[in-house]
Amino acid sequence: MSGSSFGKIFRITTWGESHGPGIGVVIDGCPAGLALCEDHIQKFLDRRKPGQSKYTTKRNEADSVEILSGVFEGKTTGTPISLLVRNQDQRSRDYGNIAELFRPGHADYPFTEKYGIRDYRGGGRSSGRETIGRVAAGAVASLILNELGISVRAYTKSIGPFSVSEEDYHFSEIEENSLYMPNNAAAEQAGEYISSLMAEKDSCGGIIECIADHLPVGLGEPVFDKLDALLAQAVMSVGAVKGVEIGDGFKAALSTGSRNNDPFRAEDGHICKESNHAGGTLGGMSDGSRLILRAAVKPTSSIARTQQTVNISGENTDITVLGRHDPVIVPRAVVVVESMAAITLVDLLLQNMTARMEHLKKIY
Repeated sequence: MSGSSFGKIFRITTWGESHGPGIGVVIDGCPAGLALCEDHIQKFLDRRKPGQSKYTTKRNEADSVEILSGVFEGKTTGTPISLLVRNQDQRSRDYGNIAELFRPGHADYPFTEKYGIRDYRGGGRSSGRETIGRVAAGAVASLILNELGISVRAYTKSIGPFSVSEEDYHFSEIEENSLYMPNNAAAEQAGEYISSLMAEKDSCGGIIECIADHLPVGLGEPVFDKLDALLAQAVMSVGAVKGVEIGDGFKAALSTGSRNNDPFRAEDGHICKESNHAGGTLGGMSDGSRLILRAAVKPTSSIARTQQTVNISGENTDITVLGRHDPVIVPRAVVVVESMAAITLVDLLLQNMTARMEHLKKIY
């Protein structure tokens, strides 16, 4: 299986399966001298781990990270960083009844057709548990960004039909509710909605918004490696994400040039924009304004309601998915989207060092 790596200079490779002994990531290209310990990474993993509320799976995993290489006396050495999280609460028996069935909404059917074999215990590599490696790497990337004065933050913008308008954002409330919404009142309404679906053995989706502030101008390459193109690839590679937009996104198709263009102005010796419909990118490069990205997350595919499917012999049948599953993926995916954005930005920052001779001269 190819395609488990992402990035050019700051390059991550995730490994492991949902019901294997463990799961993790190898990070190449992290600069030496970055202060790093397990606690830095654990804070990110704790935002993703199961069992945080009644809206997440009851799988009991501490998701404790171990640093196996690349760190000496509390600082990165410039060598590959290997991070491991051991699986502790696998219940593979819950999946015995689906070994020969294709779960609706899952990768079971194309995985079987592609490889001729699949790990039916939670989906193997196609499980959401694969994102542990991404989040661990995202924690390291975020530390690098913090050193450069760049902040990245993601949160839940909407759950099902319950959305928070920008004028109602209260970022201090994101950590105060289990749905990671920037508005406690909206989170309470969304929670009631999720509970009603749980009673019906159903699930829902939502939208995650991610913002990055204080990016330098010109981050991203203008052709295939555009900032927005790589962000879209990074976030669309997350299993449950079905759509990505930057700035106004699809709303831009309903606008006009006079409304959609962001006029420039000079202020205190700096160039800035009057508006930000473009979401912080122009021509595939950062323009110095806030980067705004949104990801549409589908409803959880594993639901306890009986559904129609087909078995490996091509026969029509019914399926009831057992096991412990999230009724909504969005809250735990917030930190995954944030991590993939951070990884992409760090990689492009490192690439950007070669854009001018004067940059090389500053180093050498």
